[in-house]
Amino acid sequence: MDISSFFNTYPGIHIVQAFLHSLTATVIADRSIHAWDIKSPLIRQRVRLIVIFVPIFSYPLYQLIDPGRSSISFRLGALLDSNRWLSLELWGKVPVSIFFIVLLVSTAALFLVQELIPILRHTAESKQSELEWDHPGEGSPVIGVLGDLPVEMPDIFIAEDANPVVYSTTGNNPAVFLTTGLIDSLEPDELRAAVAHEIAHIRRSRKPLLMFTYLLRVLQFFSPATLVEFRKVVEDEEKICDDSAVEITGKPGALAGALEKLRHGSADNIEGDNPAEMLRAIERMSHDMLIRNRIRRLTRGDAAQAEGSGWLKFAATLAAVLMINYFIV
Repeated sequence: MDISSFFNTYPGIHIVQAFLHSLTATVIADRSIHAWDIKSPLIRQRVRLIVIFVPIFSYPLYQLIDPGRSSISFRLGALLDSNRWLSLELWGKVPVSIFFIVLLVSTAALFLVQELIPILRHTAESKQSELEWDHPGEGSPVIGVLGDLPVEMPDIFIAEDANPVVYSTTGNNPAVFLTTGLIDSLEPDELRAAVAHEIAHIRRSRKPLLMFTYLLRVLQFFSPATLVEFRKVVEDEEKICDDSAVEITGKPGALAGALEKLRHGSADNIEGDNPAEMLRAIERMSHDMLIRNRIRRLTRGDAAQAEGSGWLKFAATLAAVLMINYFIV
C-alpha cells in the first residue's frame, strides 16, 4: 500500500483530520483565551481540553451526522480539502504527503522521548524503591510546622531519603508523602506551602480526568498541537493548585521558594553522549521550564482573578471549533 492510498483508508482519514482539527482547535482556543483575556488557569484549562477531546472524536461524529461529508461535492465546498494538498508535489517531484509523514513520525518520536519513556522509567523506579514510609512520630517538628494549616489535614508519611521529594495520592485514603531531604531543605513557611499545594491536588482530585485526558493524548501521538496543549493543561493544573496553596497560606513567596529549591534539588548533572543520559537531560530541561514558569507567576503575584465560571466562554469556543472543523476534511 502506497502513501496516497493509506490516506484514503479510514485510519488514514482519521489521522489526517484529527491532525488538522487539533491545529484548528488550538488556534481557536488560544485566540479565545487571548481575546477574552482569560487569566484564571481553571478556565484556561477547560478551554484547552477542547483541543484534546474534540479532534479524536470529530471525524466519526461528523460522518455520523452527515455520511456525505466525504463526497467530492462536499470537499469542493470545504474550507480545506486534505486530499488536494496531500496530492500536491513540490518542485514537481516530492509529494507533500512525504513531508506530512515525516512530521507525524517526528512528533511520535518526541512523544516517546519526552512523555512515554519517562513515565515508564519513573513507574519502574517507583516499584523498585525500598523507601519505608511512616507517620511522623510524637513531637516531630513536621507536626508543629503543619499544625496551623487552616484545612483538614490528610495523612502525612515521611521517609528517610536525602532527595527532596513531595507528592500526594488521592482516592479513599488520600495522603501526602515527604522525604527528610525535603523537610531539611525547606524553611517552615516553604514546607507549609509545599504541603498546601499537595492538599489542593487532593481536594480537587482531578487525577482520573487527567489520566483519561492523557489516554486521549496517547491516541493522538502524531499531533504536535495535542502534545503542546496537553503540557499546557498539566501546567494549568499545577497553577490551579498553586493558587489554592497561596489562598491557604497567604504566602506566594514561600511556595516560589519551595519550588526553586525543589528545582535545584532534583537537577541532574547529565554528562556524556549516552542516549539514555541525553533523554534524561531533555526530560529535565522540559520539566525545569514548567517549574520556572510557575515560579515567575508566583513572584509576580499573578494569582487567579475572579472571572466567573467561564462556561459561556467554553461553550462559545467549543461551538466555533465544531462548526469550523466540520468544513475541514
